[in-house]
Amino acid sequence: NAEYMGIVSSLVTFAPFFTLHLVVTMPPKKAEVEQKIILGRPTNNVKMGIVGLPNVGKSTTFNVLSNLHVPAENFPFCTIDPNTARVNVPDERFDWLCEFYQPASKVSANLTITDIAGLVRGASQGAGLGNAFLSHIKAVDGIFHVVRTFDDDDIIHTEGEIDATRDLDIIQEELLLKDIEYVDARVDELDKIMQRGIDKSKKFEAEFMHKVQEWLHQKKNIRDGNWQMKEIEVLNAHQFITAKPVVYLANLSENDFKRKKNKWLPKIHAWIQEHGGGPLIPYSAVFEAKISEMSPEEAKQYCEEQGVTSQIPKVIKTGYHALNLIHFFTCGSDEVKCWTLRDNTKAPQAAGVIHTDFEKGFICADVFKYADLVELKSEAAVKAAGKFMQKGRDYIVEDGDIILFKFNVSNSGKK
Repeated sequence: NAEYMGIVSSLVTFAPFFTLHLVVTMPPKKAEVEQKIILGRPTNNVKMGIVGLPNVGKSTTFNVLSNLHVPAENFPFCTIDPNTARVNVPDERFDWLCEFYQPASKVSANLTITDIAGLVRGASQGAGLGNAFLSHIKAVDGIFHVVRTFDDDDIIHTEGEIDATRDLDIIQEELLLKDIEYVDARVDELDKIMQRGIDKSKKFEAEFMHKVQEWLHQKKNIRDGNWQMKEIEVLNAHQFITAKPVVYLANLSENDFKRKKNKWLPKIHAWIQEHGGGPLIPYSAVFEAKISEMSPEEAKQYCEEQGVTSQIPKVIKTGYHALNLIHFFTCGSDEVKCWTLRDNTKAPQAAGVIHTDFEKGFICADVFKYADLVELKSEAAVKAAGKFMQKGRDYIVEDGDIILFKFNVSNSGKK
């Protein structure tokens, strides 16, 4: 096809006839869509951990989030082994789709949350139950950092007076010190490897780890750096604590929450901005615990009377998106289901979330948008309007896509 041919050179020879030599370039292959590498473990099975000083409301918050009742006594180390629960991720789109399809089975997206025992000053050096707790934090992928802003003489504070920014400083320092301890040891190890010439493949990591070491010693979080893709691959192999995303939860008294005022909130906001930024959600664990004991109707009426709304749905959704998680839907009369995956995932890998055979034998994905279905009222109308799209291997799945995957069983490795 002349449209796709480029004549690079031609040579005409007259003796006794002429020949025309053409060098033809074929149409270029379609460029691969580059997948962005993000900080964190390359898996969809990620979880948030609830972190903070003792007696700031972590376990009460966890109880409300999960409706599981782990111990929440007034004692600094009442939570020793991390308690873990999967909680449903609120999504109005999922609710609408269930109402629309009336399926036999409904499976929402979920978020795994772990309640980690309270850190104390000196935890990085083993104070309290520090080393065990810090290893629990290293095992999660994101952090809900609970900070106390309420006064209560009946609930002791390990530092004495209430001071939210001091508490933020303590946790920040302990997590940073643990990363510094790790990187210092790793740099020493890599330097010895390079000096002995044992493994030349470690050269990039050895040089880069010096850069990371300098960064951390400047008291900067790994997540706040502007890293190259190759550098992120190295960082992900080490899982630094300060690489994890953080959602800050300011735990207010019920009264402050209702009146939407607290003297610590502006200071907490300023502290967060000075330390790389991040979402801040003011809430009251006491209030949330109270309405969690009510029926849905009673809770709704109580919230309307008080002029407030539960912040738990916002907390869950913010944590979910902080981990770069999204979900697509598969829909039908049998089942409406959310499938969770990391943002920026291509269609074959998204298919693999359902079953590995779907990824191996991937042919294409039939995709349409939730908003189009809501507007047009039926799948047939979506197709008639030309909104039903067939996507290939390079398609990046978007949050809220409704997808039907087509795959070849023979290509999947099945016999």
